[in-house]
Amino acid sequence: MTDLTYWTSVTSPLGPLLLTADPDGRLTSLSVPGQKGGRTVRDDWRHDPGPFRPAGEQLAAYFAGELKEFHLPWRCEGTAFRERVWAALDSVPYGATTSYGEIAARVGASRMAVRAVGGAIGANPLLIVRPCHRVIGADGTLTGYAAGLDRKITLLTLEGSL
Repeated sequence: MTDLTYWTSVTSPLGPLLLTADPDGRLTSLSVPGQKGGRTVRDDWRHDPGPFRPAGEQLAAYFAGELKEFHLPWRCEGTAFRERVWAALDSVPYGATTSYGEIAARVGASRMAVRAVGGAIGANPLLIVRPCHRVIGADGTLTGYAAGLDRKITLLTLEGSL
């Protein structure tokens, strides 16, 4: 038997957010409809909004402009490289942006590895909470976002980066 997965949906300015958690209540994913690589509810998941109350409250405060940093327990599993990239995302503060090259440098990857960094960022399972939307092109262009550029623009505008 696989680990039990809990799920709920939370309304947001980006559309409904699908949240999943492990049996310990740690957030394992946050995605939106139509997201590249996003999750969809499976029959063996258990719908229960209970474990997600703190996440729902923090997301509501974030979208209201009242929260700049999330404090939630989560569990994300990926390769060692992806986990280093995801951890680097956590250091990009609210209202700031960074480039793929800067993230590559933070994780000790070569300039040739920028494409791999982009792939790791695109595979981030925790949209919004782990701020992959704050990564832009070196020339300031809004490049790629698994949830769509319109949602990236919404988030960066909310944070005052645009």
